[in-house]
Amino acid sequence: MSQLSLSDLNACSKDDFVAALANIFEYSPWIAQRAAAARPFAGVKALFSAMKIAVDRAPSELRLALIKAHPDLANKTQRAAGLTAESNAEQNSVGLDRLSDAEYEAFERANNAYRSKFGFPYIVCVRRQTRDSILRDFERRLPNDAKTEMQTSLEEICRIAALRLDQSVASEDKLNVHGRLSTHVLDTHGGNPAAGIAVELTELSALGMSRVVTRTVTNWDGRTDQPLIGGRPVPIGRYELTFGVGKYFAERQVATSDPPFLDQIPLRFSVSEPEGHLHVPLLVTPWSYATYRGS
Repeated sequence: MSQLSLSDLNACSKDDFVAALANIFEYSPWIAQRAAAARPFAGVKALFSAMKIAVDRAPSELRLALIKAHPDLANKTQRAAGLTAESNAEQNSVGLDRLSDAEYEAFERANNAYRSKFGFPYIVCVRRQTRDSILRDFERRLPNDAKTEMQTSLEEICRIAALRLDQSVASEDKLNVHGRLSTHVLDTHGGNPAAGIAVELTELSALGMSRVVTRTVTNWDGRTDQPLIGGRPVPIGRYELTFGVGKYFAERQVATSDPPFLDQIPLRFSVSEPEGHLHVPLLVTPWSYATYRGS
C-alpha cells in the first residue's frame, strides 16, 4: 500500500484531506472533516489525536452510527454484498474468510446473541486477535451492559483506525501499534549459538485448523534474520514454536541415541500483549532443553 506523506495532507485542500482519510474510521468521513480544522499536524500522533477527539466530542447518536457502520465478523451475507477494502483485508488477515464449519457456526451464534442484546454489531480490532481469542472475547463481553459495550466498541474502533492510519500515512513519528515476536537458540552443549535450526511458528486453534504463521532457519547467531512476527501487532492467542534440533546435532556429529532423544522440540505459549515484544529463546543439548519469557 502506498502511503500519503503528512506534509501533503497538511498542504492539500480540505476536500482532498477528507477524501484521503475518509475511511480511516469505517464509512465515517465526518471524523476527517472535523480533524481537518486542526491542521497542520506535527506528526501522525497529533493527527490521530485530532481524529480521536472528534469521536469523543461527537453526540451520542453520531457515535452510535459510527458503531453501526461496522460489519459483523465472518458474516457470509455481508461479505457477499461487499465489505470495504479495509474491512475485507482485516477480516482476511485473521482467517475469517476460511473458517471451519464449527468456527463459522460459533461466530454466527456469537454475532446473533450480541446483536440481539445490544442492537449493534460486535466490534473488535481483529488484527490484534486470533480466531480463538475473538470467540473468547465475545463470551467475555456479552454479559456487559449497553453503556459499557458502546464504550468498548469505540475503543476498539480507535484501535482499528490507528492501524489504518499507520498503514496510510508516512510520518517521522510512529503510532504504538506494532509488536514483535522473536526467538534465539543456544547450543549449551557446544557453548555457541545454534545456526541452521529449522523453526516453525504455528497459531493454534481450538475449533478449526491450526495455521502455520512462518517457517525460517536460525542464522549464525542462533537468531532469525527477521522477527517471527513484526511490523504489526502480535495477535492475542496460543502458539507453538517447533525447533528441528535432531538434524542440527546429527550434522555436527554429536553422539546421540538412534533415533535421537530430542528431534523436534515443540514449545507452546500464549500472547496477551499485541504491542509488546515477546522473546521465546531455546537453550538446548542433545538430552535437554529449557526456555523462558524474554523481552
